[in-house]
Amino acid sequence: MRKYRLRIGLDVDDILYECNSYALRLLKEKYGDDPALDINNIREWGLQGDLSDERIAYFSSPDFVASQPLYPGARRFVRELCKTADVFFITAVPLNCMSIRAERLANDFPDVPAGNIIIGTRKDVVNLDILLDDGAHNISSSQASYPVLMRRPWNSDLSGLLSVNSYDDFIHLAKMIGNSFVGKTPDLKSGGVICLVGPSGTGKTEIAAELTKDSRFEKPLTTTTRPRRAGEEADAYRFVGTAQFIKERDAGEFIETTVYGKHFFGTSEKHISPIVSSGRIAVIPIDICGAVTLKNKYGQRALLVFTERNKRDIYLNIIHRKTTDEDKVSRMLSLDFEFRNIELCDFAVNYDQGAEKCVEKIYSELNMKREI
Repeated sequence: MRKYRLRIGLDVDDILYECNSYALRLLKEKYGDDPALDINNIREWGLQGDLSDERIAYFSSPDFVASQPLYPGARRFVRELCKTADVFFITAVPLNCMSIRAERLANDFPDVPAGNIIIGTRKDVVNLDILLDDGAHNISSSQASYPVLMRRPWNSDLSGLLSVNSYDDFIHLAKMIGNSFVGKTPDLKSGGVICLVGPSGTGKTEIAAELTKDSRFEKPLTTTTRPRRAGEEADAYRFVGTAQFIKERDAGEFIETTVYGKHFFGTSEKHISPIVSSGRIAVIPIDICGAVTLKNKYGQRALLVFTERNKRDIYLNIIHRKTTDEDKVSRMLSLDFEFRNIELCDFAVNYDQGAEKCVEKIYSELNMKREI
């Protein structure tokens, strides 16, 4: 086990303290219910062009900074990280709020040395192993070895970034990165989950289809807000509207959710558990965010397989997709982030060799013989 202590930087607003959601609650007390004041309608960190823009004024108020509620589990989260890492708070507040923010952090999180509280906007110059932030601009400019995005409504249209949905997912990811947990080699002999992780156009769907020709493998039904494609079978996904998806997500229906191409995807326990409990293997094309969640849940019964391919063919695949130009550009811009995720997977397969060869390698790694 590696003894090196990771250097982990944590953003504060909307990571440890409620910020946008708290400001919206205050506005609701002032104006009453208004659709613009729904946290799921905040699509940008800044101005929206509606009533919710008034929330920005609170961010410069000392009273607001002094009274921001802690997210449930925030203290436990930081305490757990401090056991294996050097934790730094990296936060930006106006001059009139700096001392209040520093005092609150010191009092709320005594496990973190006061000298590790860094107040400023230049997160890009801080030398870190991992940065957790909800601001996409901070993630894209970070010099951290692993910039990690905490999923919030205002960054839900971003694809390919290393991201998490919860504190537990981040703790597990940090342990994976730091190699500080004693994990056994994945063992799926009694059932488990294979997560196929990789950029668009690297054959995840084709590899899953090839694997599921064997009755020991099954692709669980995934719920999505993506429109059904021409020629796509009705049961390829469970297709729902965005409002329905958010309602189910907020009700805890999914064990993992992610966003790709501005569309939500979610996997529920009721669709995975019967497969695993029967001794079979669930095969899921998924992004790294969802894969980390499933690894956190299933431990050594989860296998993360990275699918790769030469960039030229990936670009051609994206260009020829029947989707919007904006979506195509988003997928292309995310490629460099997505290729870094290979380091977090158990092994990689190369789709340049074809789905058949990829499947052969997976069988070999599982120490299984193919049965069709």
